[in-house]
Amino acid sequence: MRDHYDFSNRKRGQFYSTDAVFRIPAYLDEAVQPHLTERAASKSIELSDLVNDLLKKDIELIEAAK
Repeated sequence: MRDHYDFSNRKRGQFYSTDAVFRIPAYLDEAVQPHLTERAASKSIELSDLVNDLLKKDIELIEAAK
């Protein structure tokens, strides 16, 4: 690494985007992941889609119980 970097000719905020979407990694428990992976494969959908669907249903149940 250099001792000094010259940023005097750079444009501030050049790569900033207000509509950027950040994906948060979710780490599944060792007992849960194989089950959900198998279920997703049997439905021919991505694991992330299955997990999102399950979480959306849980949110609906939580909201309905309020």
